[in-house]
Amino acid sequence: MPSLVALDFPLGPALVEELTECAMTSQAFCLVDQRLSPRAREAALVAMGATHLRSPSGTVTLTTGREVEDGDALVMLTSGSSGTPKAAIHTWQSLIASAAITQATLRSDRAPVWMAGLPPSHIGGLAVLLRCVLNDAELRFGDDLAIGPSMGATHISVVRTQLTRFDLSDYDVVLVGGGKPPGSVAPNVHATWGLTETGSGIVYDGVALPEVAVRVINGELCVRTPTLFRAYRDAQRPSVEADGVAWFPTGDGGDVRDGRVSVHGRIKFVITTGGEKVWPDDLEQLFLSVAGVRDVAVTGVDDDEWGQRIIALVVADEPLDEALKGIAHEHIGPWAKPKEIRYVAAIPRTANGKIKRDALEHLR
Repeated sequence: MPSLVALDFPLGPALVEELTECAMTSQAFCLVDQRLSPRAREAALVAMGATHLRSPSGTVTLTTGREVEDGDALVMLTSGSSGTPKAAIHTWQSLIASAAITQATLRSDRAPVWMAGLPPSHIGGLAVLLRCVLNDAELRFGDDLAIGPSMGATHISVVRTQLTRFDLSDYDVVLVGGGKPPGSVAPNVHATWGLTETGSGIVYDGVALPEVAVRVINGELCVRTPTLFRAYRDAQRPSVEADGVAWFPTGDGGDVRDGRVSVHGRIKFVITTGGEKVWPDDLEQLFLSVAGVRDVAVTGVDDDEWGQRIIALVVADEPLDEALKGIAHEHIGPWAKPKEIRYVAAIPRTANGKIKRDALEHLR
């Protein structure tokens, strides 16, 4: 059975060389998150099942590793925004499909030149590198993402925080993932939706990429795509059937109308208050448009009268209760007004900017 090599390299050309070597030899790999503490790093290696650890210092054998199957290429931990991360297994076939579909979708008169700006230990960052390794993309590297175009970069993938931190106006295409972008964005900014399990974004601005199918089954967005992962380390790939066809349930609620996909958020976190459903993502998007709100998370707690009551955790320099309640009432309805607004120092987020919703109970 094939081994699984953990690549312990920072984002840069040396890592791309290692990925290229893995592709040429069909060596399965995973990525070490350079930002983790020693304890968290060890736990991640065990969860992914790496059999070897390769760094600039050489390669060592790990005693806690588990081999993978023939054809497997990548083991990657999911974001963990909704709980304990799971180790998803991608094949070379799914990674090649993801690189090919993305490159073909974004190609103009030449292949995209990507600025690498996301951690490669997350699928959005790794996918950028693999478009070079497995397809015809070129790469540029640098800490200041704003200078990418001066280096010849035409495309970049970012999370919302980077979108607000850097001037990305000179890129041809800016892809934003890891959550909803701000309500008003520049024409070159495109919202993406996808999962670790789908090999990066598969829906751009509400439109599924070629060869990707999305439908709603019992309120849940389900997909069929050649970019889909094979299985989890400790579980088979979930599947639901509709009209005799197997679909992957994403865990996200949403709608598909006239071919356009709308994503509401994780189903497990929808708040039912007074018989009405409120999606935290939608309410957070509204609250972030209120002047003075620097960050926000919305959660629900059990309530004898309402079923659940809405609590808004807000990072702001001054109280904004009336403005927050007013915009919720105006844009969603009176049931969406938070019953409590609590001001906190920070919102817990994952490395790629997603709210750690399971951690919000500690702030309530």
